Parts: sequence; structure tokens; C-alpha cells
Amino acid sequence: MLGVTFHGVRGSTPAPGPDTVRYGGNTACVALEVPGQDPIVLDLGTGLRSWAATLDPVAPVRATALLSHLHLDHVQGLPFFEPLRRPGASLHVYGPDTAEGPIGRMLGHLFRPPWFPEPPVGLRFSDCADEELAVGGAKVRVRSVAHRGPVNGYRVEWEGVSVAYVTDHQAPHGLDSVAEPVLELADGVDLLIHDAQYTDTDWAERSRWGHSTVDYAVLVARQAGARCLALFHHDPARSDDEVDRLLEGARRSAERLGVDEVLAAAEGVTVSFERP
Repeated sequence: MLGVTFHGVRGSTPAPGPDTVRYGGNTACVALEVPGQDPIVLDLGTGLRSWAATLDPVAPVRATALLSHLHLDHVQGLPFFEPLRRPGASLHVYGPDTAEGPIGRMLGHLFRPPWFPEPPVGLRFSDCADEELAVGGAKVRVRSVAHRGPVNGYRVEWEGVSVAYVTDHQAPHGLDSVAEPVLELADGVDLLIHDAQYTDTDWAERSRWGHSTVDYAVLVARQAGARCLALFHHDPARSDDEVDRLLEGARRSAERLGVDEVLAAAEGVTVSFERP
């Protein structure tokens, strides 16, 4: 059985408060877990602390992180990941190289004064792009995704289940086509987790800001043949009630286009898959 649990679903910046209680205010972090195997975590936003609270409080954590990119909302949980301070802990972080340098060196800046007093131990880093990886019992496909700077999307095949993670995806201006690398990641997946930060109204002003609209996420799911779409990277200004309304609209679009299921990612929600 594979469990996919959302621990952080917001984009850009944390958004705590009474209007974001149901969907949550933490930034990007999704845990993939199979009983008896080392987990895989997608992105290291502030939701990483919520994931940490679910782990064994004594046993050293051994996990792999697949990092989409180095923007702050996707990495700012890492300095506060307390399980790494236990003896024997290990977190292997994969992510895209940048023009400024490899991810290990770039993330190292987070742990230096004046930003942070001391680094955690047990970290390893590997740059990756447009390749296939073996992570424990999982097969991982890595493809570059359009955004403002280098971004990786991931497809994880594990225990007979496929999950695609395509966050911070710059949709084309016409919102009418899907890039081949994204289709490679999402082709026939059981679950597509996709950037859905903007409405059509937002798009009129923010079409070059590096994200996608809700309806475009539905189009990606349709063209890729994804079985279930999780709307992700909710705008920090979006209230729970507004996300509800966007979800209703997305489900209408999905019914028209033939997408089986659409949900809005919410903190603490686990989507489970089991194959015979």
C-alpha cells in the first residue's frame, strides 16, 4: 500500500489564519510512504515540520527528498526538521542544479549566520535533471518543467502505483497545450499533483509569473490520462471558501473533459492506493 499525505499545500508564502484552517497554510510538502520502507518526501516547505510530527520520535529518520526547486517556499522547512538532529538520521535530497551552483552549496546558505545558527547533520545532496532514478523500491522519472528558473517535476512509481508531482509550472500563454516533459511525467498516473495557483482572472495579470490556472491543471490531467488530479500550490491569499468554489468549478470542467476525479489538496489528508 502507498499512502500520499499532504503536509503543506500553499504556494509562495505560509498563510496561517482563520481563513485557511481547512486546507492549511503551510508551504509545499508531500510525503509518500509504504509500510516497512524508507519514505520519500516531495519538497521541503514549512509543511515539513508537520510531517516530522508523524515520524517515530526515537528511531532515526532515513528518507529521500525530491526537491522541485530552490525557491524559499519549497525549502524553508529544512532548517527546522528536528528529526535530522538525532544520531544516525539521514536525508538524501535530490534537486535541480542552478546557474549559481549545485543544490548542496545553495541550500547550505540557509544554515549560516545570520540566517540560521547551525546546520543539521545527516544531509546528502545530488543534482538531477531529465533522468531516471532508483530510490529504494521506487522508480523515479525526473523531467524539467517550465517556471522562473530550473524546476524538476517527478513521477514516482512504487508498489504498482504512479504519482506525478508537477508544481510551479509555467503554463503556456494560451492555456491550450501541454509540454511533452509534463505529459511524460503524468501519463496515465493514478494521482497527478499539479500547480493550480491562479484563476482565469489572476491569469490576465500574472500569466508570466510561473504558475498555472485551475482549469489548466484539469487540461493537463485530461491530456495525460491521469486518473485523479490534486489541485496544489494554492495561492496564499485564497481562503478555504474560495478554494471550495474553485474545486467545484474544476469538477465541472473535469466532468466535461472526462477526468475521473479532482480534489483540492489539504493538509493532513492521505490518499491511499493498494494494488493486488
